[in-house]
Amino acid sequence: MNELNLLVAGEVRPAAGNATFQRYNPLSKAAVTTAAAADVTDANSAAAAAAQAFKTWANSSVGERRAKLLKAADLMESYQGEFINRMVAETGATPAWAGFNVMVAAGILREAASLTTQIGGEVIPSNVPNNLAMGVRVPCGVVVGIAPWNAPVILGTRAIATPLACGNTVILKASEQCPATHHLIGQVLIEAGLGDGIVNVITNAPEQAADVVGALIEHEAVRRINFTGSTGIGRIIAEKAAQQLKPVLLELGGKAPLVVLEDADLDAAVEAAAFGAFFNQGQICMSTERLIVVDAVADAFADKLATKAKSLKAGDPLAEGNALGTLINEQAGSKLNQLLEDALSKGATQLSGDAAEGVVMQATLVDNVTPEMRLYHEESFGPMVAMIRARDEEDAIRLANDTEYGLSAAVFSRDIARAMNVAKQIESGICHINAPTVHDEPQMPFGGVKASGYGRFGGKAGIDEFTDLRWMSIQMGPRHYPI
Repeated sequence: MNELNLLVAGEVRPAAGNATFQRYNPLSKAAVTTAAAADVTDANSAAAAAAQAFKTWANSSVGERRAKLLKAADLMESYQGEFINRMVAETGATPAWAGFNVMVAAGILREAASLTTQIGGEVIPSNVPNNLAMGVRVPCGVVVGIAPWNAPVILGTRAIATPLACGNTVILKASEQCPATHHLIGQVLIEAGLGDGIVNVITNAPEQAADVVGALIEHEAVRRINFTGSTGIGRIIAEKAAQQLKPVLLELGGKAPLVVLEDADLDAAVEAAAFGAFFNQGQICMSTERLIVVDAVADAFADKLATKAKSLKAGDPLAEGNALGTLINEQAGSKLNQLLEDALSKGATQLSGDAAEGVVMQATLVDNVTPEMRLYHEESFGPMVAMIRARDEEDAIRLANDTEYGLSAAVFSRDIARAMNVAKQIESGICHINAPTVHDEPQMPFGGVKASGYGRFGGKAGIDEFTDLRWMSIQMGPRHYPI
């Protein structure tokens, strides 16, 4: 059992009134975490602490920021075993996925460290004689990062790493589904020297989420909010932030298409499709949700993928031989079953897998999915993928864009020029050719279009998101005035 308090102003403190809540293991239903249940008072305290720390951290040297972020990366790797234990217990992920999370998160911290010397600006020619004009990037203030449970170490770290590199102070609003996992990120960063209010971590019970997030957004010291999660919640956060005239970076839901043209390497496409659709039980924002396959190769592709899917076993993530773990909760399984039942009742064909049993669902391939079915449009966020047959390349592009979402996509073809032309026509923030829809690297501009959000995490794109651009000038000589 993990027992957690809040991390505010460099102190480990209980929530107001000593309130707590519990997180239960999805499979065993055993309580695995008791965490402080923050309220509005705690949220305001965290914002005030971050505001106070900003006065010093904003003026810190790039060498200091870089050194502490690099130390945090090393520390994160040293805590890999504890991260794995917490993540598996709270989310039902496999140890392999949890370990991968730690590896990528450490890379995010090292990339953030490298960005400290890239926060520059430019000299801009002025029409005023003897005037040196510049556009200068400066820290924006307190940044609130709201991270989800599905890739908690990666996304929790991503929410705050670049803001810290830019000289901002941060508040990580932990997910109610994995408070201990997110809390450990804060512990690592504070141990690396980012305490005294530079990094703060708030945990809250599910029923307090709206009030806590609302208080953070409304606090006068908070200048940026970033949120990774569902499109529905993202819209609410964007509306609240807009009322306060505060910029938001949103990375939201997806319905990623993987397009297979008739000249594709089918074996390569199958491997990428299985990974993209079923890894982490399909609970990744970039997960392949729609397989758009040209008729000429659809039967062969379906047979190969069904065979691959049947070889992947889901269940207890700690049991030997299980490539897949569990769903986050039984509600997720219930939704998946509803989508499956609806599709089958309207003519779809199930080629592998079965209905979810509690939080366990086997890798499920559903063929002949059409627009009349919920599975065609709705994000399933589970180990179930829809296969949609296209007449030709033009039809495949149309189908790929027939969704409100636009996060990740993929195109498979042996003709790279052709694949590039198709990729250019797909409406998404990310598109990979002959590679899976699930892929991320810390230095890449990561984000979506349409209902998948706006703004970009990663690399230099993150600098633009978490700094303000100031026009500064120096009058180097006499200046004429009209009066």
